[in-house]
Amino acid sequence: MDDSVKVVSNPTVSVRLTSTLSSFEVNRRFNRGITVAEFKSKLELVIGCPAASMDLQLFSTSDKFLQNLDDNEALLGSYPVDDDCRIHVIDRSGTLSGAFSDLSKVEKFEISDDAYEKRADSVRNFKKNMKLGRFNEEDMAKREEAFVQKEEEEKAALASITVGKRCQVQVAGQPTKIGTVMFVGTAEFKPGYWVGVKYDEPLGKNDGSVNGKRYFECEAKYGAFVKPLTVTVGDFPEEDYGLDEI
Repeated sequence: MDDSVKVVSNPTVSVRLTSTLSSFEVNRRFNRGITVAEFKSKLELVIGCPAASMDLQLFSTSDKFLQNLDDNEALLGSYPVDDDCRIHVIDRSGTLSGAFSDLSKVEKFEISDDAYEKRADSVRNFKKNMKLGRFNEEDMAKREEAFVQKEEEEKAALASITVGKRCQVQVAGQPTKIGTVMFVGTAEFKPGYWVGVKYDEPLGKNDGSVNGKRYFECEAKYGAFVKPLTVTVGDFPEEDYGLDEI
């Protein structure tokens, strides 16, 4: 009878990988027969830093530090690497210090507006040649004309809208709302003319104030600011939900 003892070792090992570049942990299986240098090359695709910039630390299954994997010529299996051990990758390429993620440390190319204007290969020159955006004078003239016309229509609509009047608000894509006009005029939050409305129901967006400036008083979610052309003033009594009936 052969009393000799045979030790069978799995040719592969499954390890947990962590790094100084990420807070995530991943699991990968590797061949024990590869060298540490080859192991680092495979880690490049997983960790994302150059193999030459890696320092490897081996931890047990209970995350107790065991030793450094510092011999690039040694086989991975020559170290006490077991399934579920953790190998921590320390990156020395500069990413950890923010050398490549902190844009304030990156030297930027700057060019004066006059020099940029003279370049033939710039986006601005391309838009000029193709008459796009603000370089399309005809289109810009039409936009300006439409803007002026809409502003005049809003100003005309304001003539019939006064504070205290009942109104109906119809904004495209939203249900019709009933309320009371609380503010009419220009505001600081956006250019143009605005109408502040206190709705009968909590269908608004604010309490009559925007960005810390108050334009009128109402409960939260009852106030809103809309464009004059969406407001119709008239006899719009509050809904009677029969709450006073027995």
